[in-house]
Amino acid sequence: MRTADAYPGPIDLLFTDVVLPDDNGRRLADRIRAARPAIRVLFTSGYSSNVIAQHGVLERGIQFLEKPYGGSALSQKVREILDAKAPSGG
Repeated sequence: MRTADAYPGPIDLLFTDVVLPDDNGRRLADRIRAARPAIRVLFTSGYSSNVIAQHGVLERGIQFLEKPYGGSALSQKVREILDAKAPSGG
């Protein structure tokens, strides 16, 4: 959050784990989107879908990449997200 707040330019993509040490990626994304509504978000996790569902990430329209993944899968997913239509508000 501090990095996003301190960065003066546009941020095209937030790539975050779903489960964070003191929070979760969904809340982090929501807070960053409040200031930057056009940001796109890609969530990742190695936890089971039951755990991920508790964090509200398996909802329709949410971009998710399951661990483990390789560089090719990551770059393909990032390209897909960045090439997609911008979210409303941005």
